Amino acid sequence: MLDGWLIPEWPAPSRVRAAVSTRQLPGHSPAPYERFNLGANCGDALDAVRANRALVPTMLGLAREPHWLQQVHGVDVVDIDDPGLQATLRADASMTTRAGEPLAILTADCLPALFCTRDGGAVAAAHAGWRGLQAGVLEAAVRALPAPPSEVMAWLGPCIGVTSYEVGEEVREAFLMSDQGADSCFHATRPGHWLCDLAGLARRRLAAAGVAAVCGGGFDTRTDARFYSYRRDAAQSGRFVSLVWLES
Repeated sequence: MLDGWLIPEWPAPSRVRAAVSTRQLPGHSPAPYERFNLGANCGDALDAVRANRALVPTMLGLAREPHWLQQVHGVDVVDIDDPGLQATLRADASMTTRAGEPLAILTADCLPALFCTRDGGAVAAAHAGWRGLQAGVLEAAVRALPAPPSEVMAWLGPCIGVTSYEVGEEVREAFLMSDQGADSCFHATRPGHWLCDLAGLARRRLAAAGVAAVCGGGFDTRTDARFYSYRRDAAQSGRFVSLVWLES
């Protein structure tokens, strides 16, 4: 942890930088969102959210504010390098080969996944709730990078842990339709319900896509007070950000 930021531990090239915000950062959000909520659609005052977002570049020494996405639990990937980029980025993943373009993923139990190529030439970031994960958002982010999957590495950020994430049979069946081995990521609780290992499912999907270098995981946003959690706080939950960018 560095000044309230969680810094990922992964063997990325030196020009690849990443950071995850926590509630321990000094911000402007009042209770119950205190203090550093970055989500604009969760009930917090928009002025507070804008003020918090404006602090991010200064805190991390960034040249510009991050590229915030309008996340919709889909599989679309925004190419930040596209000269025709729209003002509103409606997607669940983004990619860039340019230095100084921070990619941002907002979560509060869903899985943030950060990617880079081994040569440090490109980075990507993806938002994966169970729907996006099952639909292939991680694979879409990997495909968007200008390198084969064997030359891509990933870091799995803070998401809800297996002991905190109970789902219905429909979630388990959705994953087993394409991967019977995914059954190892589900543990029966009461009839028709299962504990789901979201990060474990992500590792399986990435391995099947050819990405062998996967780090991170081991978090539980529901039990870790550093992070916002929708399962824990419902409508009173804010959002934290996972960032990845390239330095010159």
